[in-house]
Amino acid sequence: TFTFFTRVKCCPWSRCCGMGDFRPRTVWLGHPEKREQRYPKNVINNQKYNFFTFLPGVLFNQFKYFFNLYFLLLACSQFVEELRLGALYTYWVPLGLVLFITIMREAIEEIRCYLRDKEVNSQNQRVPADMIFLRTSERNGSCFLRTDQLDGETDWKLRLPVACTQRLPTAADLLQIRSYVYAEEPNIDIHNFIGTFTREDGDPPVNESLSIENTLWASTVVASGTVVGVVIYTGKELRSVMNTSNPRHKVGLFDLEVNCLTKILFGALVVVSLVMVALQHFAGRWYLQIFRFLLLFSHIVPISLRVNLDMGKMVFSWMIKKDSKIPGTVVRASTIPEQLGRISYLLTDKTGTLTQNEMVFRRLHLGTVAYGMDSMDEVQSHVFSAYTQPTHDLPASRAPAATKVRKTISSRVHEAVKAIALVHNVTPVYESNGVTDQAEAEQHYEDTCRVYQASSPDEVSLVQWTESVGLTLVGRDQSSMQLRTPTGQILNFTILQIFPFTYESKRMGIIVRDESTGEITFYMKGADVVMAGIVQYNDWLEEECGNMAREGLRVLVVSKKSLSEEQYQDFEARYVQAKLSVHDRSLKVATVIESLEMEMELLCLTGVEDQLQTDVRPTLEILRNAGIRVWMLTGDKLETATCTAKNAHLITRSQDIHIFRQVTTRGEAHLELNAFRRKHDCALVISGDSLEVCLKYYEYEFMELACQCPAVVCCRCTPTQKAQIVRLLQERTGKLTCAVGDGGNDVSMIQEADCGVGVEGKAVFSSVFYFASVPLYQGFLIIGYSTIYTMFPVFSLVLDKDVKSEVAMLYPELYKDLLKGRPLSFKTFLIWVLISIYQGKLCLNKRVLIYCFLLFITLTCVSSTLTDVHFITTVSFLWKVTAITLVSCLPLYILKYLRRRFSPPSYSKLTS
Repeated sequence: TFTFFTRVKCCPWSRCCGMGDFRPRTVWLGHPEKREQRYPKNVINNQKYNFFTFLPGVLFNQFKYFFNLYFLLLACSQFVEELRLGALYTYWVPLGLVLFITIMREAIEEIRCYLRDKEVNSQNQRVPADMIFLRTSERNGSCFLRTDQLDGETDWKLRLPVACTQRLPTAADLLQIRSYVYAEEPNIDIHNFIGTFTREDGDPPVNESLSIENTLWASTVVASGTVVGVVIYTGKELRSVMNTSNPRHKVGLFDLEVNCLTKILFGALVVVSLVMVALQHFAGRWYLQIFRFLLLFSHIVPISLRVNLDMGKMVFSWMIKKDSKIPGTVVRASTIPEQLGRISYLLTDKTGTLTQNEMVFRRLHLGTVAYGMDSMDEVQSHVFSAYTQPTHDLPASRAPAATKVRKTISSRVHEAVKAIALVHNVTPVYESNGVTDQAEAEQHYEDTCRVYQASSPDEVSLVQWTESVGLTLVGRDQSSMQLRTPTGQILNFTILQIFPFTYESKRMGIIVRDESTGEITFYMKGADVVMAGIVQYNDWLEEECGNMAREGLRVLVVSKKSLSEEQYQDFEARYVQAKLSVHDRSLKVATVIESLEMEMELLCLTGVEDQLQTDVRPTLEILRNAGIRVWMLTGDKLETATCTAKNAHLITRSQDIHIFRQVTTRGEAHLELNAFRRKHDCALVISGDSLEVCLKYYEYEFMELACQCPAVVCCRCTPTQKAQIVRLLQERTGKLTCAVGDGGNDVSMIQEADCGVGVEGKAVFSSVFYFASVPLYQGFLIIGYSTIYTMFPVFSLVLDKDVKSEVAMLYPELYKDLLKGRPLSFKTFLIWVLISIYQGKLCLNKRVLIYCFLLFITLTCVSSTLTDVHFITTVSFLWKVTAITLVSCLPLYILKYLRRRFSPPSYSKLTS
């Protein structure tokens, strides 16, 4: 068998081709002439520009800011003869160099993007696209796929084929049958799918319901087996494309502040020019004089500032890349590194970012007794005795009276372990080890060749735990399951029905028949909030669930219910009918299942811990002390996200948690927001569905309340919602945001944030000034002065350290001073303007000029042995400028010393 699909994305001209409406569709197998509508082109296109829009787009992004537009207008004015002050290259060369480097940088990025797109588009028959599984190569009719680039989950997910097509002799027979697939309209929900498969050439016709377990979305990879399917969605109709936002052109806050200050300087420039013309009583062509004064004073905003800032950012980016404390760091955007010092909100993914996605079984609780990691040998002994004692199959009431208590405990432990070993979606996979082939290893159930695969890592941890205590899952397919006891006996179970976990139900169930006894048992596990109303009355469930949750454990409640053959047959008829419904299928199916979920026997509680990444807890504590608020945005379940937030100390033990209940209407959202408003200093946990309703009707109110929370957890979020949250934070607070993620589902969030950090699974210019009265090389000496010398203040900002890095990590509260933006505030700007006026006036003072003239004569006499008078003049000129600078700055240094002496900064005590 083979796969004939390719990864696809939206064609840029699809909207022009009349493909703007999303509609349900019917796809016939092997009959393309019956296609009802055109599909978007089957190519990927991630480029920001095309051949015609590249240059205009890059120039627009540069000159839409006043800082750059100012220099463009300045250079263009030199084409007017009456306004020209010097050679054209003195204005156009610096601007041209800046634009050339910018264009080259954008061109390189576009070429890289084009090559990546070309590589993906050429992978026909290798990378699966959106499809319905019709047939797989596995004997058990199933396969696994990896979805890490779609939802960030690193575990393998089980996918099932259509049953009637799996029974066909060959894959070619798929095109010989008369059948079609009906699928819902394209939408952004990657967790659900509704469709049906119909085969009309049979007697009677065959109808099978299709769900998420029968689909394979784009951006996922078949990890085990091969499949043959039918393409349902392409182009812009893909789930992954609909959840991806276009990247925006990012500009740093520092650049925006400089742009704002440039406007102020330009306003001052206009005022000075008007004053100069007014002093001449607006004589003659005064309007022309205004423009000439604007050009004469244009160096109040020097273009060298733009060059120096870019160079400083490049060096800063290089220092980040070479930092030994963060090895392997790659700086993708060298234009915004200073943003990292102004972050107010950090938005992070969960799986793979905060956690390692590795689960460890920690606790088994039976109500009257609990077993931890140090007492698992007792569980093992109970399981062993349950299968070695001749009365292990008897009810407790029929056990000998002398051993009734011991048998009761062993029976309870055995039933709990047996239920955990059965109620899951885990499949054991046997891998070849070079000596034993896969078929032989599977036949003999060799432990060394077996690995477990499942859609959830906590299910794998539970099955691994049952293996460690003696009950091993050794085989599974769509219809059966095999367990091995401590004595080596194989227990065979027929899988009658499986009810997968959903966010709405918060539970997972399975109905199995024990082949040795014929007993039919309904097992279920789920969150305590829903299982409390399903299991029989007890007085310990709520308390123990709370105790385990406070330890940061993920708690599941396990229960069972015995069914008679008549009860099951009645249920099956109603269940099959509900699954074939196209309208309100989920509601009808849930109603039928709920008819079984009554008075179930409570067996046990399980506690699983999600291993955190190294140093997550101290890192989050440091960020919190630094004044940075952390939001966790994840596609995982609410219970899982809440447990991880507690375990990582994102939510401290002293903080209350408000779990935003599920809302679907405006009235429900209003009531829940009012309930949340009455709580203070409370962390918020909300689902993606409820978040969407709140943002639709009460966007401002919700964001106002959420921004006041010490921590926010958003679960079951789509990639689009993650980016939307980032955008709303930026708009409502005006603060800088940073997004951290490791999967393809985090790309939109990372692109939308002011700073994006992706966890990997992990040109130097010169400013030219023209002086017509000096020789050429002396003009170039002044250029060197105006570039290299003026870079020192910029690099002092890059290299300057107020405190050592060790002190900064020890006292993260110091970071709060950076958030105030004082180094470039209007107050600081005004102070430096006054200082420049003071220095300018001082330099025009007669006494200072006399002192500088004497210094000039002295230097000339000392260097009289040199033959080049022009060189002597140049050196003396530079010495004169340096002397003026030293004399004018001396009082400022004295004032600075006195200020630091009597009004020290907040960090001075830490450096002493």
